[in-house]
Amino acid sequence: MSWTRGVRAVLAVCVLLLTGSAGCGSGGTGGPQARDAVTPVGELLDATDEEGRRYREVDAEHAPEVGIEVQPEADDSWDVRLTVRDFAFSPPGTKAEAVAGRGVAHLFLDDELVTRLRGPEHRLAAGLVPRGTHQLTVRLYADDGTVWAVDGEPVESTADITASNARATDPEAIEDGAGDGDVPGGREGPGGGEGSVGGEGPGDGEVPGGGEGVAGGEGPASR
Repeated sequence: MSWTRGVRAVLAVCVLLLTGSAGCGSGGTGGPQARDAVTPVGELLDATDEEGRRYREVDAEHAPEVGIEVQPEADDSWDVRLTVRDFAFSPPGTKAEAVAGRGVAHLFLDDELVTRLRGPEHRLAAGLVPRGTHQLTVRLYADDGTVWAVDGEPVESTADITASNARATDPEAIEDGAGDGDVPGGREGPGGGEGSVGGEGPGDGEVPGGGEGVAGGEGPASR
């Protein structure tokens, strides 16, 4: 009788172990995968940018942020530096899908697209900036071309620049698509012009590579 009870106890333990393993296996593989599959990145809105790209709304708590600072250079070009937080620039060849906190930046001069950036630095040629005061805006996009947005507004930052004695030329043609025409910290040729700068953006932002930056532009500068 003792031997029989011992066998039954061993069999019961085996059944429990097998049942527990099966339960853990199904819960460990099916649960998280199922949640990931049905959880989109933000919410697509009907609002679009100037190019017809839809806004992708995300919670402010997890939204990326960007700041812009612009300084005139000795050759009369403009040094553009971006400060980002909770955002990483995607390298060329990245799959065209929205991933939280990733993407590219579009640079606009008076609402006209100048270039697409995959890095925090850019040199803006003076010849692209006509005489007078203008707005230079940076806006963050997901890799699928949608615009990162919070409370129905795009994630962007703007700086004012003033050029004098500038002889403007037509901006270079830029192909459509978030992955085309990218300039990772690129520099463009010099022209003529000087002026003042100003910007706005998040504080204590981070830039790729672990560096920290000061968001927002500085007050008017003259030469």
